[in-house]
Amino acid sequence: MYILQTVTGYILDLIIGDPRRPTHPAVLIGKTVSFFEKIAFRYFHSPLCQRLAGTVLAVIVPAGSYLTVRILIDGMSRIGTASGFFAAVWLISTTIGGKELRKEGKTIYDFLEKKDLNGARKRLQFIVGRDTRNLSVSEVTRAAVETIAENTVDGILSPLFYAFLGGAPLAMAYRAVNTLDSMVGHKNERYIHFGWASARLDDLLNFIPARICAVIMVVVSGFMGLNWKNALEIMLRDARKHPSPNSGYPESTVAGALGVRLGGVNTYNGVPSFRAYLGEPLKDLTPDCILKTLDIAFYSSLLFVLGGAIIMRWLSWGF
Repeated sequence: MYILQTVTGYILDLIIGDPRRPTHPAVLIGKTVSFFEKIAFRYFHSPLCQRLAGTVLAVIVPAGSYLTVRILIDGMSRIGTASGFFAAVWLISTTIGGKELRKEGKTIYDFLEKKDLNGARKRLQFIVGRDTRNLSVSEVTRAAVETIAENTVDGILSPLFYAFLGGAPLAMAYRAVNTLDSMVGHKNERYIHFGWASARLDDLLNFIPARICAVIMVVVSGFMGLNWKNALEIMLRDARKHPSPNSGYPESTVAGALGVRLGGVNTYNGVPSFRAYLGEPLKDLTPDCILKTLDIAFYSSLLFVLGGAIIMRWLSWGF
């Protein structure tokens, strides 16, 4: 039922990207989260109350996003079938960040190629949470590769996965959960209790897409002439070393495909934090690793869309 909408939404994202206007759904979701966050921290102070408030938030924001999109599409469908279809396609495209991810990665690469390390560091700040001011070329590259690999799941495959299953409403509900996680799902003093439910829900929803992504990345690595055997070996060996139950799968697979080592010391607000190593340093982390990771991400998303369309079509015929 949602195959054509999802495929068309994916193509639309490739063409126009994800311009963040004030009326963009992700912006509206973010404003909603900020509004309720202020209320929660004003009236709820104990760890238990904050956890309960955070759990309520983790339920009502995705549920509200789902219902809003469902009502909007139903309303547009009453105007005409085409109106409902194109509304769904546009909404699905807003949940996908493929073109923007490639744009940011390519911009960082271009800065590094021009030997503008400060420019690369500043641009990197848009897509990572770690401190970037003192990073070397290899560390900027590592951060970009890790983020691109991780966001292949969060920003591309997961919203497509849920769009195939439930169309624009379910894809938007996923985007709401992911936005919640990015805003409040941090393990720091402020959010350790309030963001607990959002972080756990995000982990749950990305569990299957992350593992599908890793398998697809292994296949894509073979097509690209990269080391697919090492990608598979490193994924099986190192994926679970990552502090996230999901991010380690795409990151370790990319590390193995490129023959590089990811992970190490990252600094957040001046505080160093060690993250387990993924992969072996068979090659140096050079800027061209960013381009290769972007290609892995693109071809993985393309294969996922094609495979998803075929599988969903087969299931619809079977049932």
